[in-house]
Formats: sequence, structure tokens, C-alpha cells
Amino acid sequence: MSKFLTDAERKAKEEKKNDLITRAESVVESAKKEKRELTPDEMQELAEIRDDVRKIKEFLKLDDDFREMQDAEKKADPEPKEDVSVDVKAEDRDCKSAEKRAIEEQERQAFEAFIRNTVMNRRDGDPVNLTIEDNGAVVPQTIADKIIRKVYDICPILEKSSKYNVKGTLTIPYYDESESAINVGYQDEFVQITSSVGQFTSNVTLTGYLAGALAKVSRSLIHNSKFNIVDHVVDIMAEHIARFIEHELLVGTEGKVTGLSTLTNAVTTESAAAITADDVIKLHDSVKDRFQRDAFFIMSTQTRTALRLLKDSMGRYMLQDDISLPFGTSLLGKPVYVSDNMPEIGAGNNVIFYGDFKGLATKFSENINIQILRERYADEHADGVIGWFEFDSKVENEQMMAVLTMAQS
Repeated sequence: MSKFLTDAERKAKEEKKNDLITRAESVVESAKKEKRELTPDEMQELAEIRDDVRKIKEFLKLDDDFREMQDAEKKADPEPKEDVSVDVKAEDRDCKSAEKRAIEEQERQAFEAFIRNTVMNRRDGDPVNLTIEDNGAVVPQTIADKIIRKVYDICPILEKSSKYNVKGTLTIPYYDESESAINVGYQDEFVQITSSVGQFTSNVTLTGYLAGALAKVSRSLIHNSKFNIVDHVVDIMAEHIARFIEHELLVGTEGKVTGLSTLTNAVTTESAAAITADDVIKLHDSVKDRFQRDAFFIMSTQTRTALRLLKDSMGRYMLQDDISLPFGTSLLGKPVYVSDNMPEIGAGNNVIFYGDFKGLATKFSENINIQILRERYADEHADGVIGWFEFDSKVENEQMMAVLTMAQS
């Protein structure tokens, strides 16, 4: 099998990476010498350099992986030594060797196509059944030890929410802490103090909505490859379920799980097409200081890019790089998480959530359960991978979270 990268191509990639790093260091050093902040153009250039360097590193890592697989394959299946007792013509050997190389190259190309845009990168809602015809792209015999799939940004909204694992309907009470709930004031001796009682009211009622996912996997695909495709499909399905749950918690579905979509503690931008520094500060301060300790921002990648160019009244960039925080960025000292499920900047969209998300209640009546169906599709020579779960989510405490909503026009 030919190498994934030739030595010359690999050297060129390394040199380009080093040149990019040198350019980034030059930009930063120039700003330091001139004792100034980086300009928006310089910030944009550094962001592009960072992405280019990351892509080159990932590409070189992929090349290393292929080289390792080639070495492992050669050790496991070494070329047979010439048997002098058998009369094999040199031209026949050359023909078989060329045919083998052609097959390996076809499989490598099919696998590369798979990595870029095929089976495992299907959009939500697209069919996910894997058939024997997919075998060439999914698990070719020569490189069946590794599959690379697209990674999606998922924020820890489910992890940080208040989770309840109970069956049936759950009603979460709300205690009225208004000024009239408990009387506190000066009191004269021998004068009876007036008592008062705070009130518990019904705040949130969580029921349960059933959701499921199903994929069929060809048994020929399973048996004809050394790759454990069933476990891989289970892993893929679990990831898609996590993305679905995150979407419901952040965006919600009318008539089903509402999640944060009903949050009324909102700040509306002045513009329908842009976010200002004042908008971000108002959003931050709309959450009481008592709940600020564990608060963080959630937004789309596009929104985060827009915020990178925002400056405060002192001319300082509001969004800062901080490698000690998740995703490596902070806004007003708080972590910034990105999610592919968050709406992008546009009229009327909820573009940023901020706060302590323990204020979001999530109830699972039935834990996520993924099973392999061995017999149901036996007449189709396939195994089924099915996942079921029942859940609901609503805002439990409005004070702990806030949303930035774009103006309608």
C-alpha cells in the first residue's frame, strides 16, 4: 500500500505549520513591542492561524496512524518468501502484486471518502442503516482498525441541570420569599409579635416524553470485518441521543420538552443583527450575585466568533483566551461553552444563555437503554440497535439563569 503522505509532502506540511507558528509569534511580539492591544484584523489572523495549525497537526496524526497500521499489517501478514520448489513466473507475481496494490488503494480512497462525508456524518433524521454495500467505505479489510467520525460541540447542560430520576409526574414546589412572607422588624417588650407564614406554590410539573432511535446493521458487514461494528454503532447512537437531548434542553419542542425555551429572565438586544458589549454586560448582571459562582455562557460557534471582536468601554477585548477553562475562552471571567444546537445570530433568536443551570430541572422516567436486537431482523440477515428513554425538562428557578434574545427588527 502506498503511503498516505510521501516524505516530501509530509516535510512540506511540517514546514507550513512551522511558518504559521512563526507568523503568529511575530504578530504577538509586534503588539507587545508597540505596547498595544491586538487589532481586530490581527485577532482574526491569529484565529485563522490557530485553525490551520490544528488541521495540519490532525492531518499529520492521521498519517502517523496509517503508517502504524501499515507496519502492523506487514508484521501480521508478511510477504511469503519465494518457494524455489514452485515454478511461478515473475510476470504472474508482478500482476498479482499490482492487483493487490490497486485493491488496497481503492479501499484507502473509500475510507478517506467515508471520513470526509459519508455514513457516519449523516445529518439527524437521515437513515442510519448500515448495509453490506457500505463495507468498502466503513471497514475495508486493509484499514479496519480505525474509524474517524465528525465531532460535534456539546455543552454540559444536561450534566449541570438538576436531575430527577423518578417515575410518574413530578411537581416541584416553589417557596414564596417575598417581603410579606416573614415579618422582620423592631419590636417593643411585652408586645406580641405578629407571625407570618411563607407560602409553597406549585411551580414546575414534569411528566415524561418517550423518545427512541433505531439502526439496522448488516450481519454480513459484521462478520466480514475484524472491526466491532456493532459496538461502534452503539457508541454513535449514544452520541446522537446526547445531541438530541441537548437540543431539547436548549431549544425545546412545542408540545413536548420545553427546556430553556420558556425562560422569562431575558435581555433583548437593541439590534436584530449584532450583539454589543452592553448587551453582554446586561445579560451577566441579570443573574443575581448569589448564583454567579458556578455560572457560564452557552452560545454557538458563530456567536462566539462575533464576541471575539467586542471591546469594553476601555477598549479591551471582552472575550479572552484562558487555557485553564473549558473550550479555552472566558467572557467577563466566566467559561464559554459552544454548542452546535444553539441558534446563530438572527432576529428573534435566543443566542446566548448564561447562569447556573442547576435552575433547569430534568427528569428521566426511564434511563437511556440501548439494546441489540438479535432475532427481530433475523429474516433480513441484520441486527438491530435500539435505544429508548423517557424524559422531560423545564425551568425550575428563573433567578439562576438568563437568556440574550435578538431584537425582532
